[in-house]
Amino acid sequence: MQTQTITYYNQNATSFTQDTISVDFSETQNHFMSNLPAGARILDFGCGAGRDTKCFLQHGFHVDAIDGSEKLCTFASEYTGIHVQKMLFQDLDVKNVYDAIWACASILHLPKSELGPVLKKIQLALKENGILYTSFKYGEFEGERNGRYFTDFTIESFEKFMEDFSGIEIEEYWITKDVRPNRGEERWLNLILRKK
Repeated sequence: MQTQTITYYNQNATSFTQDTISVDFSETQNHFMSNLPAGARILDFGCGAGRDTKCFLQHGFHVDAIDGSEKLCTFASEYTGIHVQKMLFQDLDVKNVYDAIWACASILHLPKSELGPVLKKIQLALKENGILYTSFKYGEFEGERNGRYFTDFTIESFEKFMEDFSGIEIEEYWITKDVRPNRGEERWLNLILRKK
C-alpha cells in the first residue's frame, strides 16, 4: 500500500513539486506557528517538496524533515538547504523531542490500521503540551485513488477514531477548500491535536 504511494511520488516528483511548491499556504502555516514558542523544534512529517519546511526555517524554527519518497527528499533538500531524511512514517522512533509535528496531507496515505500506531509514535515524539497539525481529505472514503492510498475523515469519523487514544486530544479543527488551482471543490479537514 505505502509502496505504491511512494512509487507514485517518485514517478511524479517533478509535477508534484511544481503543483505544490508555490501554493500560498500561509494562513494555515501562520496559525500553526502562532501556537509555538520562539525557536521551537518542528518535525515536518512527510514534507513533500519542502514548501512548509522552508517557511518554518525562515521564521527561525528548528526543523527536521522526512519523506518516504527518495526523489522528493532530494528536491526538498535542495530547496530548503537542510538534509531531508528518507524515512517511512512507521519508523519514527524518538521520545519527547518535538514541540510540534506538521503532517500536512501526509499521514492521510496510511490505512486506518497503520494510522493508529503511527499516531501513537507521533504522541511519543512530542514534548508534553506539544502539538500535531494534520489534514485529511474530507469524506468517508478509504482506499486507492489515482495511484495513491487515501484515508479520508469527517470530523465525526475522526473523533470516533480518536476514542482509543488517551493523552492526546483534538484541540481544534476547521474545514478548508483546496488551495491549488482548479481544486476548489475539494474540501479538507484540518486538525490541531495537543499532547496532554
